[in-house]
Amino acid sequence: MKTYTDYFFDEPAFNTHDAGYVPLETSNTAPQPLRIPELLQPDRVEGNDVYYTITAQTGSVQMLPGAPTRTWGFNAPFLGQTAVFQNGQTIHLHLVNHLPELTTFHWHGLDIPGPIEDGGCHAPVYPDGSRDVAFKVQQMASTNWLHAHPCPETAAQVYHGLAALAIVQDAHEASLPLPRDYGVDDIPVILQDRRFHEDNQWDYRADYDPDGVQGPTALVNGTVNPYFNVTTQKVRLRILDGANRREWRLHLSDDLPLVQIAGDASLLPEPVAMTHVMITCAERQEFVVDFGQYQPGDEVTLYSDETPLLTFRIQDFQPDSRPLPEHLLDLAVPDADPEMPIKKVVLSGMDEAVMIDGTKFVMDRIDYRMPWHKCQIWDIENTNDEMGGMIHPFHMHGTGFKVISRNGHAPYPNETGLKDVVSLNPGEHVQIKVWFNVTGVFMYHCHILEHEDGGMMAQLEVFDPEKPAVQYDLMDHHKMMQAFADERGVEMKDLWLGGMGSYEKMKMHM
Repeated sequence: MKTYTDYFFDEPAFNTHDAGYVPLETSNTAPQPLRIPELLQPDRVEGNDVYYTITAQTGSVQMLPGAPTRTWGFNAPFLGQTAVFQNGQTIHLHLVNHLPELTTFHWHGLDIPGPIEDGGCHAPVYPDGSRDVAFKVQQMASTNWLHAHPCPETAAQVYHGLAALAIVQDAHEASLPLPRDYGVDDIPVILQDRRFHEDNQWDYRADYDPDGVQGPTALVNGTVNPYFNVTTQKVRLRILDGANRREWRLHLSDDLPLVQIAGDASLLPEPVAMTHVMITCAERQEFVVDFGQYQPGDEVTLYSDETPLLTFRIQDFQPDSRPLPEHLLDLAVPDADPEMPIKKVVLSGMDEAVMIDGTKFVMDRIDYRMPWHKCQIWDIENTNDEMGGMIHPFHMHGTGFKVISRNGHAPYPNETGLKDVVSLNPGEHVQIKVWFNVTGVFMYHCHILEHEDGGMMAQLEVFDPEKPAVQYDLMDHHKMMQAFADERGVEMKDLWLGGMGSYEKMKMHM
């Protein structure tokens, strides 16, 4: 197996070159055991129908010495419990909001109808309110996530802590010799960064940057300076870039290979070994790391650039000589419909000037319509060359797509499975195959959270051409912002939501 040794992306576009870049600092906090989120337990199971209650709540977590940090979470003080869904199950959710303001429950990566089940901005749950939704899981094994998605307050709510993993399992993945003992050899690794202010609190508004809020302290599953005790030779890492803005350039001590087995929406067809890998906002990458060359008492560290993130402390383990499968997945991808022209999408701008196709997002506007079960090539272009430009991670709701080319060349070696986020270098065209197996209204956007709040987002309707047109009652920005103003007890003229300034500066209507 070839081992790749570079980060693939264009180095001049790394976030380290941004004027507002905040470098990570090595923590002097005493090492702490890595927090492993608990598994979400169902309320009841009736055959293939599984019922859950998910509550958005306030809390506090002891992250640093001194005062606990005030946080938000799903069924937890911070982040959330990990949901595990089986392909073929029908999931019934009772969604409850115990926060002081409205929120939404967006299932990033699940191929489910929109706009309500998908949980984007059109499905608010108000304080002390609830919403019931149901959907059928019909997709391959993958690591997905639940996060808040109210516009334009997504970035602040995720920063408060509203993010949790949602794992889909299927029979094929279960048949492969891969680590899958959750919390033992199958480990969630949610990467985020924060700045701690007085009394260990976060101040999103003080740290606000329209190009994305960053902080100098790395959090892994909400843990500062974590370690994990390795008790098996092989460990599966389910890594999520859950940061608002930060890219993570990952590598292990001794250049120990990270063998990627899955991306956002599926296993890879074949494993890909890398000593260095970059993960951008909202991407998921699953790796198997083989610690067989180490002895009890040894330590191996996961770094981003030169900053340590997570230390693996080697314990006694049984030798495991089983090789990873050389082939993981037969991926069936439909042919593009020759009657559907290439759909072009242009990502542009930095700071408040971010846009898609020359305009900003309007909640009750449909920007594009496409039929379900038809495959179309989308050409995504990052035109941003301002000050050297920046990488934009492009995300689509409601589907996984296939990356087919970068500037006419092959995609990166670890982009061979299905994805729902693909990042573009400045000046780059990326072509993807897009098809939907569910109908509804879905957003597509840059997943730098402050960029989507600032309007770098658009909306498509996926329809069934054999059925009458559906009239969606789409919420508008004014109604949502009025709700935030009412909840905060302020006049609309005094309401502050980070993304509002991007529209105001560009003199564009929300």
